[in-house]
This record gives sequence, C-alpha cells and structure tokens, in this order.
Amino acid sequence: MKPSTAASKLGIYLPAAPQEFQSAPITRAELDALRADPPAWLVELRRNGPFPKEVMAQKLGISRSGLVRGGITEALTADQIGELIANPPYWLLRERDTYRDVIAEKQRLKDQAAQA
Repeated sequence: MKPSTAASKLGIYLPAAPQEFQSAPITRAELDALRADPPAWLVELRRNGPFPKEVMAQKLGISRSGLVRGGITEALTADQIGELIANPPYWLLRERDTYRDVIAEKQRLKDQAAQA
C-alpha cells in the first residue's frame, strides 16, 4: 500500500515519519508488524505528534471542517493541542458546540429511523 494509506491506518502525520517510511510501499505484513511492535519513532509520533487532521479534530472535540474554519491548516503537536484545550479560543468553543449539535441530530435521526 502507499505510505499515505499506511500512515492513515496508523493515525500518524506522514510528513513527520522517517524518510524510509515515506518513500517505500508498505505491505500488510509490515503494517501489522508496526502495529504489533511499534518502533520508537512511531511511538513518539503517536504520543507527541505532529498529528493528522482527523486526530487533531478528535483531540479537540470538533470536526475536520471546524479545524479549517478555525484557521488550523498545519499539523499540531500534543503541546499545541494542550494549549488550545487549556485556553480555548472562541472559535474552538463555537466549533465544539456545533459538533455536539451535529452528533445529537445524527443520533436523533438514527433513533427516529429505528422507530419507523
């Protein structure tokens, strides 16, 4: 598989991975080995980032679109995300509310469909 696919499956930001990971195709066996016994660089990326958009959004409790609306275009590290959580700007509070509303509406529609 492509390195970008493997990075996505591992939940890491591809440009932060070592060059040998970025430049060579990854087999399923190699991916399974990385999951089972992650090397130090993978453990470090998962712990401290920088993180891909989907991981950043999850950690902040917002959607990926909310990141863009908030002006976040670059990958953030754990420290940067921690700072945003500790001192949330107005846009982050607004996006969290919006995200909660969207999730609640999806659940309402799911419940409604189940009753029909």
